[in-house]
Amino acid sequence: MKRVLSMIPAILIFCVLGFGISNKSISIGENDPQTPPRLRSAQAQGGLYTYDSPFEGDLISYSPFEGGQGDVKTNNPIKIGLLIQTSTSSEARNGASLAIDEANKKGGFNGRKFELVVKSMEGPWGTGSKQAVDLIFKDEVIAIVGSHDGRNAHLVEQATTKSNVCFVSAWAGDPSLSQAFTPWFFNCVPNDNQQADMLMPEIAGKKYSVLTLITDEDYDAGSAFRSFSAKTQKAGTPRPVAIVLDKAESEISEMVKMIISRKTDCLGLFTEPASAGRIICRLKELKYPLQIYGPLSLLKDSSPVYNYPEVLKNVQLLTSGDWFMKMNSEFAVRYCEKYNSWPEAAAAYSYDAVNIIINAVLAVHGDRDKIQKAIMSSDYHGATGTIKFDERGNRIYRTGKRE
Repeated sequence: MKRVLSMIPAILIFCVLGFGISNKSISIGENDPQTPPRLRSAQAQGGLYTYDSPFEGDLISYSPFEGGQGDVKTNNPIKIGLLIQTSTSSEARNGASLAIDEANKKGGFNGRKFELVVKSMEGPWGTGSKQAVDLIFKDEVIAIVGSHDGRNAHLVEQATTKSNVCFVSAWAGDPSLSQAFTPWFFNCVPNDNQQADMLMPEIAGKKYSVLTLITDEDYDAGSAFRSFSAKTQKAGTPRPVAIVLDKAESEISEMVKMIISRKTDCLGLFTEPASAGRIICRLKELKYPLQIYGPLSLLKDSSPVYNYPEVLKNVQLLTSGDWFMKMNSEFAVRYCEKYNSWPEAAAAYSYDAVNIIINAVLAVHGDRDKIQKAIMSSDYHGATGTIKFDERGNRIYRTGKRE
């Protein structure tokens, strides 16, 4: 199914029920606990988008992007939104800021500066929705980059779709994001199905005897676990045993004992990074030899996995480009010169995502109506390798093969 760009009537510029000051209950699907909150209705009137306020319920009107293409003649900065998981998510902020700085040193767009507008997703469920709406209608960003989990990515995708603003994900691997068939969503990261397709040939080729999988309640890790588990049924690997982890320290010790008692020689960690770090540390203390794999979500900001090169190299099988090669990466050197540290994964992906938007703006001479088509046609060579998109906005990867 081809991605057909259509002007979606602004009949559902949404607002998530029941968060923040309103204190109303959230409407959740009965059969799917991850179903996003119900959307409120709104409609376009005389060129103005109207929607319910997420705070007081008052009807507010905005006229996003006044002036359309003619606005490119002004001296106003061209704003790009960045949504991060928490206010401490420095890697994504740094990577995106580096891309902005480099573009402005080259003259920006016809002398106009690019500007990064950053908002975090901290707060009750639904905050991501409000932050995306604010970026679109108050800050009037030309596009949004998201470096946050898949749960929040669904909210951002809904907001950008209803307002015809491009959303370039720089972290979430949830494959269901592209199954909405919206032409406004793009993902710079291989989704969890693609990651599983890349991991399975590596694991199957090593002929391991006992495969054990550990998962927990982390949203991104859980999504990756489901994709990987589905692939194991067809990959010719040993039938894995999956264990759900409790975060208690006593549970970690019992988990490690179970891994060893099963004589596990291949371990898949589909947990939050902190839990993965504790398990790896305990296994090393016991000097138990095995290979450990996991999804890209293990490489969140300041993940302890970065301290274990033998595990890190197995996770890096899922990425590409040269961002992790330190002195051998031009991007990493520039990043280190600016921030006095080597970049992590989130920095590299946000850097590339912002550059894709900047390149699109330059390619269409700032015409907002053509940004989507320009991103769709991207053939960008960046810190994480070559980025092209398929008709659903997924990054095109060669299965089982790094670039």
